[in-house]
Amino acid sequence: MQLRSTLFRVLAAATLVPTLALAAPKTAPAQAGARPSKQYTVEQFMATTRLAGASFSPDEKRILFSSNESGIFNAYTLPLSGGKAKALTQSKTDSTFSVGFFPKDERILFTRDQGGNEHTHLYVRTPDGKERDLTPGEKLKAFFAAWSEDDSAFYVLTNERDARFFDLYRYDAKTYARTLVYQNDQGFNFADVSPNGKWLAFDKPRTNYDTDIHLYNVETKEMKHITPHEGDVDFSASTFDPGSTALYFLTDQGSEFKRVARYELATGKVEDVERADWDVMYTYFSRKGGYRVTALNEDGRTVIRVHDVKAGKPLALPQLPAGDITSVRISDSDKRMAFYHNGDRSPSNLHVYDFGTKKVSRLTDTMSRDIDAQDLAESEVVRFKSFDGMEIPNILYKPHQATASAKAPAIVWVHGGPGGQTRKGYSPMIQYLVNHGYVVLGINNRGSSGYGKSFFTADDQKHGREPLLDCVEAKKYLASLPYVDAERIGIAGGSYGGYMTLAALAFHPDAFKVGIDVFGVSNWLRTLKSIPPWWESQREALYKEMGDPTKQEQMLRDISPLFHAEKISKPLLVLQGANDPRVIQPESDEIVEAVKKNGVPVEYVIFPDEGHGFTKRKNEVEAYSRMRGFLDTHLKAAGPAPVN
Repeated sequence: MQLRSTLFRVLAAATLVPTLALAAPKTAPAQAGARPSKQYTVEQFMATTRLAGASFSPDEKRILFSSNESGIFNAYTLPLSGGKAKALTQSKTDSTFSVGFFPKDERILFTRDQGGNEHTHLYVRTPDGKERDLTPGEKLKAFFAAWSEDDSAFYVLTNERDARFFDLYRYDAKTYARTLVYQNDQGFNFADVSPNGKWLAFDKPRTNYDTDIHLYNVETKEMKHITPHEGDVDFSASTFDPGSTALYFLTDQGSEFKRVARYELATGKVEDVERADWDVMYTYFSRKGGYRVTALNEDGRTVIRVHDVKAGKPLALPQLPAGDITSVRISDSDKRMAFYHNGDRSPSNLHVYDFGTKKVSRLTDTMSRDIDAQDLAESEVVRFKSFDGMEIPNILYKPHQATASAKAPAIVWVHGGPGGQTRKGYSPMIQYLVNHGYVVLGINNRGSSGYGKSFFTADDQKHGREPLLDCVEAKKYLASLPYVDAERIGIAGGSYGGYMTLAALAFHPDAFKVGIDVFGVSNWLRTLKSIPPWWESQREALYKEMGDPTKQEQMLRDISPLFHAEKISKPLLVLQGANDPRVIQPESDEIVEAVKKNGVPVEYVIFPDEGHGFTKRKNEVEAYSRMRGFLDTHLKAAGPAPVN
């Protein structure tokens, strides 16, 4: 389990082990103008169901997962033989996410916060439908960590003792009585516990690109630093092997990209295990140890490799339609594999692969029944040279109706982070805007992850300047496309992308016609001082990325749009969750108040039951509808806002 994150994220060709890359063949983008494209309402787009997670029942006849079928996330089960999903939780107010079945019975674990405040608690549900909070208390945050090797206990992280740090507890699977395994007083980030329970792996970040691994011996209570090094190197613990003999970890030591390496617990010997020409995102073993799964971040796509450990050869799997394989989960018996498959024009659907029969079963159909996928847009990876020659990767969506004779308005969409990434895959919000005639360019400005550590670190202490200039250059790139109206280009983004939107309007007031800020930072001094207490272990890294609010006050004032709001002269839409603990509501309140003084059209929508990100369908419908209405009025200039 990884708790490391950049500011707003929750939130790597030679291989030394034989592998099979589980990835569908790439296809060319759909040709714009090749066929008439029907337009759909926001309600039709949001009728698409979102899914997350997968856990096999003890008898491996059902799958537990999370779904927003009811309009809010709850836990569901579905037979592997197919059929209708059954809701196990019925929350109507707070999003509920399944963790998994107990290994030997029908109880399940799930998490739930309160209106998006991120004070997540861990719950157990018994077969009779009763729910019990295993981590009760006010203003605490808890995570499930792992099961013990014999299934008699499970591990839980909670910051109830000290809001800044997460302690590790062992819970008895029958009585839920718990014992403290490790008290975290030094700001370590828990990564994994060995199957035999004797070792704990922790990460200790110094910056977002310089991290160490520490090993804790539960019996001797000794903590050992196992990655001494010079310079900036990222080491991050991934997983112990099933025999509790080695720790597998990721590192970019001596390389631009992260690879998999192994540390032998008995000898301290380190050796490389797996490399690629892109970053390895994660690697882990199936519980029984027959397989190891690795994910690569390949140019904005996820590519899965499945290693047959015993056979020492690639796992033979069938081809699937174009798209990405994600969230692979292998059953405890090593007989089956659950995974999600998605593409630009197809939302994630749950599948199960039987290793014995070689059969793939698709269990869900999440696309809205009203939508023909052929009416949607296939994205394309494009690159342009920025102001200083640096190559900037992007994900481009072109509407079917956009042509040189019918030029379309366009949006530069900026991802969250800093350090996030715009990736290929289904986005109902982007498809909704593209379906209604907007070209969307999802920029991966310098500082984005997935393109090597030099690119990732190129924005440090430069926010509001060079990364923002990449966005201005993105506007120039869009203007060069024959089907884009160069006079109608806006900028939008969420979280850090919301900051970039505000910064673009304030520091380059003539570059974009409009801006949409979705819970973005307007005042870095306040945000950096008001980070959630459970981010304490990341504080030093965050300050080195953005700036220290005590020591670099003037620099942070210079890059904060709130202190330059008088320069904003273009229409602005702001969306904000009232319970957001990361970018608190005053960040939006004050920028809206300041910009209104300029006589600029400003629209402001607050969602009282959301946090940092919108999880309730009714709020997503409202948010995306307001976005399109705002763009139609102020960018497309097509008349009054639509009603749907």
